[in-house]
Amino acid sequence: MATLTIFYDGFCPLCVREMAQLRRLDPEAKALTLVDIQQADMPNLYPQIDVAEAGRILLSLTADGLILRGLDSTHAAWSAVGKGYRTAFLRWPVIRWFADYIYLWFAANRYRVSYWLTGQARCDSGTCSRSD
Repeated sequence: MATLTIFYDGFCPLCVREMAQLRRLDPEAKALTLVDIQQADMPNLYPQIDVAEAGRILLSLTADGLILRGLDSTHAAWSAVGKGYRTAFLRWPVIRWFADYIYLWFAANRYRVSYWLTGQARCDSGTCSRSD
């Protein structure tokens, strides 16, 4: 059973890319369970997760039921696959405040940022396009 369940926006190209990287590092899904919040049965599968909140900020659920938010979720995910050093500095005091502030801006603008960086604004039905 996975130690961390991550709830990500499957319509966000950058989010989907990050989850693909994590999936490659955990091919047997022993450390992570990746859940797309856009699936219709999401509220029934995970009633303890507020789908609206998960649409605003990355959420994850630890094996012991703790809900992590934002960059705490990101760091926990990368740590679970043995690559926590990539995000550890984002949790350091002082840097943490700035990183969280920037993350919240990114989360609110993820479709626009995805378009700027990838040329793809949204993913629908497993594919990405420039449409909004």
